[in-house]
Amino acid sequence: MKAISHNADYQYRVEVCYTPGQYPLYKEGMGIVVVIDILRATSAMVAALHHGVKDIIPVATIEEARQYIGRPGYIAAAERNGEVVEGFPVGNSPLAFKAMDLHGKTIVISTTNGTQAINIGREARQLVIGAFLNLTALTDWLLRQNDNILLLCSGWRDKFSLEDSVFAGAVMDRLLESGKFGLEEDSSIASKYLYMAARDNIMSILKAAPRRKRLQQLHLLEDVKYCLTPDQSTVIPVLRNGHLVPLEH
Repeated sequence: MKAISHNADYQYRVEVCYTPGQYPLYKEGMGIVVVIDILRATSAMVAALHHGVKDIIPVATIEEARQYIGRPGYIAAAERNGEVVEGFPVGNSPLAFKAMDLHGKTIVISTTNGTQAINIGREARQLVIGAFLNLTALTDWLLRQNDNILLLCSGWRDKFSLEDSVFAGAVMDRLLESGKFGLEEDSSIASKYLYMAARDNIMSILKAAPRRKRLQQLHLLEDVKYCLTPDQSTVIPVLRNGHLVPLEH
């Protein structure tokens, strides 16, 4: 079956990879990787840089993050299964970062899904961070790039995540509309249709998600509402030498 594309004469591809485990199947020829973990790692990263943190060091393991606990100038953060890891002052809550004094400090963070996806995609020519918080700024910047783009969803323990895929669909929708980008993968057009179904009420995707009950039990619904509210920031985190810093755009 012929791949679906909105424009047969597109210059560059934009594709969606639903989980980090599938990344090797999608990475070939992709110059820009956008890591997505809406609930909550990439949202927290955008929020932290927006509110003045100097930079963010994403690390894969709790042990790496633990080395920075109590070190002057650093905030050590770790989350597993939605909860702050014991011994750490903070996890991956964007609202927690928003309430802290971040100016001039470095956050070292490890999360269940998001930092794992960053670690997997870090060899890309350019790796940036996407969230609803920076949706318009991100898509406007991507539209100006002359490169193939992979939207890498962090998922949940290497499984499909509804909110990540809907966000990827929001980016897909805008990039395909330009005519500059096209797609070749079924996952990419599926994400666009997911977004089209949810765009009039983004919170509806949470109501449909089986993880809603756990989020309620962890008292994270305020975080969730914040993470699903578009365009609260123009900051685009970009990975430079292992550190996330604001992209100049």
